Amino acid sequence: MPNTSSVWSLENPVRAGAPLAGNTRYDVCVIGGGIAGLTTAYLLASEGKSVVVLDAKPTVAGGETEFTTAHLAWVIDDRFARVASIRGDDTAALAAKSHLAAINLIEEIIKRENIACDFRRTDGYLFPGARGGDEVIRDEVVALTRLGLIFERVDQVPFPASATGPALRFPDNGQFHPLKYLSEIAALIRKNGGAIHTDTQVVKVENGSPCVAHTKSGHAVTADAIVVATNTPFDAGLSLHFKLAAYITYAIALEVPAGYVPPVLLWDTEDPYHYVRTAHGTGTEFLIVGGEDHKTGQAQDQQERWDRLEAWARKRFPEAGPVRHHWSGQVFETPDGLGLIGRAPGFRDNLYVITGDSGMGMTHGTLGARLVTDLILGRTSEFAGVYSPSRWMPGALKTLLEENANLAAQYGDWLTGGEVKSAAEIPPGHGAIIRHGLSKSAAYKDDKGQVHEMSAVCPHLGGIVQWNPGEKSWDCPCHGSRFSCKGEVQHGPAVEGLKVIEKT
Repeated sequence: MPNTSSVWSLENPVRAGAPLAGNTRYDVCVIGGGIAGLTTAYLLASEGKSVVVLDAKPTVAGGETEFTTAHLAWVIDDRFARVASIRGDDTAALAAKSHLAAINLIEEIIKRENIACDFRRTDGYLFPGARGGDEVIRDEVVALTRLGLIFERVDQVPFPASATGPALRFPDNGQFHPLKYLSEIAALIRKNGGAIHTDTQVVKVENGSPCVAHTKSGHAVTADAIVVATNTPFDAGLSLHFKLAAYITYAIALEVPAGYVPPVLLWDTEDPYHYVRTAHGTGTEFLIVGGEDHKTGQAQDQQERWDRLEAWARKRFPEAGPVRHHWSGQVFETPDGLGLIGRAPGFRDNLYVITGDSGMGMTHGTLGARLVTDLILGRTSEFAGVYSPSRWMPGALKTLLEENANLAAQYGDWLTGGEVKSAAEIPPGHGAIIRHGLSKSAAYKDDKGQVHEMSAVCPHLGGIVQWNPGEKSWDCPCHGSRFSCKGEVQHGPAVEGLKVIEKT
């Protein structure tokens, strides 16, 4: 397979912006330039607010938004039967309504602004995998019927190779090209008077009236409100980290004959589940297949996972051609399967968060933008209680305890030995952990044989990072921080890179 690359990769100067060059003042400062942050800025700017977007990467939409599979689904990943059992029927029904509203909002923006981004409405299908899939379908039918949600029981799924069923069909889902969409959203933010600064890392936030965002370069943005839309909150209250669990998910894009697979969304009942859609490239049609999730920093068999996805796809789509793209992304799960959106927990005036996408990043980021915009503008929202970051989740206590027990267990890596005794044992292009007495280092040997050695301690909350051979990154198994092979921050909540060990 080629080096990892997203099927959405897009070179577009609209996505870049000059770094913040001095102190400044805005009505609202949005930290994070993915779909959540850009949509928030677009909505606020459209209503006359002065808005600035700050993003640490060279371009907006260059983080996890670029590594999505861009399903626009109102069907909850964790399934409605589970959400209803944890949060009740009313909340489960509102969750469905909020995600459908997000798809509708995307479509409204596309039509109003005349955005060409391959948007289309599609049906979605939930079909049984192995290990009790039929029972899962039956339980979901009971919940859907009770909630009054629209679905249809069907005998088969539109696979070219075989009919799989029984299954459930859901109307009014969708799909689009996320970067084409967000490139235009970025242009519209600027058109409406907003500013976008890339290569601008925020390292600290002060809440209050006003709020202040401090950047690594020493500049500050003062604002009436700050929105932290960075996939995982780097500075919005420690309690949020105990409600979030970081997972890596995998995807491949195979060439397929034109019209071979109808434009649908597909999900099975496996755990972790598989998800499927089609997409159009330049003169090429792709079948996108995802799945094989695991906790961040807790697996090193990335290539085998991509291989398993390919084998799964070829069994069901035998006419599929070669794999042209393969990549991975990070998602943050919550105990009850619903996002954390709204005012930051605790006494944090005018500070808002959009996090906990739970595998539904495109609709979650969009509904989060709508909800936070309403809160900032003083409007009520029927979804505020559904997604409140301060909510208590007694029905999900078992999941919460299990995830945090897993988190605590990762700190046991402080007591284990190294993976190699010295950097001499590391092959070129790979990394490994080395123990030095009471400390551990993360050593990467580049293709020329030069060794880059850093502290293996994540600067966020002290976890020991692990080597990810698939993406050539160092991943923290505690809270999902990710670093390049040479230690630079790629994904928070860490705001500093791994400390370089100077050679003596």
